[in-house]
Amino acid sequence: MAMTLQLTIDCSDPQKMVAFWAEALDYVPEPPPDGHATWRAHWASMVVPEAELPPGAGDIPESIIDPAGRGPRVWFQQVPEPKLAKNRWHFDLKAGGGRDVPLDARTRRVKATVERLVKAGATVLRIKDEPDMGLYAAAREDPEGNEFDVV
Repeated sequence: MAMTLQLTIDCSDPQKMVAFWAEALDYVPEPPPDGHATWRAHWASMVVPEAELPPGAGDIPESIIDPAGRGPRVWFQQVPEPKLAKNRWHFDLKAGGGRDVPLDARTRRVKATVERLVKAGATVLRIKDEPDMGLYAAAREDPEGNEFDVV
C-alpha cells in the first residue's frame, strides 16, 4: 500500500479552523464516510470509546481535503492547551505565481489573497515589500495564532 500524508494541527476550535483553512487552501470540509451522517457516527460504528471523544467531536467536519485530490488531508485535532509559542513550521501559500511572474502581478495576487484571508479571520503580522530583491509577501496568523506566509 502506498504511503499517504495527513497534516494534523492541534487547535482549540476545529470548526473555526476548518472554515478558515478550507478558504485559505481552496479545500473543502471532508464529508463523513458513506453511510454515516457524521464523523461521530462513523467512529461509533468503529467502536471508538465515547471517553476518547471530546464533547461535540465529529458532529461537524474536523478535517479538510483537496477537492482535486492532490494535496494532503488536514485534520484539526482539538486539544485542551492553548498555543504558547511561535510555530516551528508554517505554510507558505504561493499565491503570487513564482519568480517567473512580474513583481507587480505577484504583488497584486498576494494583496488579493491577503484581503480575502483577512475577511476569513487572519491577521497581518508584517508585509515584506522589497522590490530590489523582487519580493512582496505577507506574514500572517490564522484565527488561533498560527503563523503562515502569503508569497
